[in-house]
Amino acid sequence: MAGFSGLDWVLIDCEHGPGGYETMVHQVRAAGLTPAAPIVRIASNESPATFKRVLDVGAAGVMVPWIRNAADAENAVAAMRYPPQGIRGVAGSPRAAGYGTNADAYLRAANDLVLTVIQIERAEAVDDIEAIAAIDGVDVVFVGPMDLSVSLGHPKQWDHPKQREAYQKVADAAKNAGIAAGILLAGPDQIDDMAEIVEMGYTFIAAGSDGALVVQGMGAIASALNGLK
Repeated sequence: MAGFSGLDWVLIDCEHGPGGYETMVHQVRAAGLTPAAPIVRIASNESPATFKRVLDVGAAGVMVPWIRNAADAENAVAAMRYPPQGIRGVAGSPRAAGYGTNADAYLRAANDLVLTVIQIERAEAVDDIEAIAAIDGVDVVFVGPMDLSVSLGHPKQWDHPKQREAYQKVADAAKNAGIAAGILLAGPDQIDDMAEIVEMGYTFIAAGSDGALVVQGMGAIASALNGLK
């Protein structure tokens, strides 16, 4: 449904979402049949094997949470790429390579095809944002507003000067590096800021979530029905 709704990409959340690997496989397949690119947010940056399994399934890109500094980002970039540019393990028959029917072509092109999205949700990551954005292979620096607000010491205060300063610093670093700045706008109070966020320079934007949309829709129905009592 998300893929056919007009969105450019959909985020399959394996960090906070309850789904495991086998659920993610079906979600990537489903999204892959729509115009929207499936991007998978993995649970952590700890294991290169996690990147490998997600990419082998056919994810168009990987979002990497909890990046603290340029060294963390470099590790993520390496896990995304085949040698000699990285350390991704090679297999001849994953779904991404057409189950072996397109293995040679995929191996040649994969390093340029996959999208590496580095999450900026820590104060120290904002401090090191210029170095992170400049790393070859980082395609998007992506702000997580909730975790960033907590890290900066003002939870959920989206208009706090430090929060807005961090947003602008990330956008400026992305522009200087020639890559995209991204952000998650989850609730209505954040989505209302979309025009200002775009004005800052953000182009890779996630807005809302499936769970929130269902809750809001059901809440609206319940309110309408309760109003008839």
